[in-house]
Amino acid sequence: MRDFLAKSAKALKPSGIRKYFDMVETLPNAISLGVGEPDFVTPWDVRSAAIRSVQKGYTSYTGNRGLLELRRLISRYLVERFGAEYPPEQIIVTVGASEGIDLALRATCEAGDEILIPDPAYVSYSPIITLCGGIPVPVRCSAENGFILTPEALKEAITPRTKAVILAYPNNPTGGIMTKEELEAVLPVIEEHDLLVVSDEIYGELTYGGEHCSVASLNGMKERTVLLGGFSKAFAMTGWRVGFACAPKEVDAAMLKIHQYTTLCAPRVAQHAAVAALSGGFSDGFSSVRAMRTEYDRRRRFLLAAFREMGLSCFEPRGAFYVFPSVKEFGVTGEEFAEGLLREEHVAVVPGSAFGACGEYHVRCSYATGMAELTEAVRRMERFLKNCGKKLH
Repeated sequence: MRDFLAKSAKALKPSGIRKYFDMVETLPNAISLGVGEPDFVTPWDVRSAAIRSVQKGYTSYTGNRGLLELRRLISRYLVERFGAEYPPEQIIVTVGASEGIDLALRATCEAGDEILIPDPAYVSYSPIITLCGGIPVPVRCSAENGFILTPEALKEAITPRTKAVILAYPNNPTGGIMTKEELEAVLPVIEEHDLLVVSDEIYGELTYGGEHCSVASLNGMKERTVLLGGFSKAFAMTGWRVGFACAPKEVDAAMLKIHQYTTLCAPRVAQHAAVAALSGGFSDGFSSVRAMRTEYDRRRRFLLAAFREMGLSCFEPRGAFYVFPSVKEFGVTGEEFAEGLLREEHVAVVPGSAFGACGEYHVRCSYATGMAELTEAVRRMERFLKNCGKKLH
């Protein structure tokens, strides 16, 4: 029988994150700091709205773009929270922000196109670009410059085949952010080379010590930016799978066609839940989001201090819910450190190499878990370094 698999699918590597999730399930009393998922339950008013929608029989498809009520709320939310103006007719409700990434790249990336990705970066970008026939081009970012995309690094990576750059701030896995001034510094390079920007802002609500700046809010950028967001992280709605994509008219039209032929629409029940999340947020000043952000900040400061105390060099994250310490001083790669920690102490972290070559000597630790588990994980990591530190060198 002939080989039916597409070469692009065969060449894909399994996710470097999932491997450790699967291993955790086989270990007793394991603690996972690898999951990028809030430990908070979706607020009751949101769950209640979903229940009522089912009771009322709202179980059919919605229009391809999603519920108009939800798109109007998303449009208002983006303006009021981040200063990004997209009308409801240029918003697509997606199956999580992940579908938005896929739509944006499939609508714009052709064979041979180069797409720039700050490295380290979320694991999905490169594979999707490859499946589109494009070429993912990592742009080195380092802890020394806050893991931001600098104008110099961006300019150096651009070739005549460069079509777009992905901006993902606050960043997964580093927790790095880009301020308004730092974003404005790269805009002349983007404009000079006429690049599209795909801005993944799923962690936009989770910044500490300052407000998130959306690149789409900056002068002249809305016309060349695909803005992606969703409800998974800040609203503790990961399993609901509802996000949104906003784009310039021509890009939006292409994304909508792909969405029509593949997903059709996001789940209606989840859309009603998202309506409640935003409606309630406007009513109470997004108090549940603020409460979660405050708790994440407490955990962030605890984990950062603990890592530094045990000798792990660590850049201070200012967004998302990850810490990205370096293990290079122990003479091992992030993968070797993660495997040893899981084997010896049953604590799971993700090797930084899963997010790109620049993460080779780092590990990603999520603080989207309770303080009790974080405290115990730190205790085990301290014991691991004490007992195995000499072996690691």
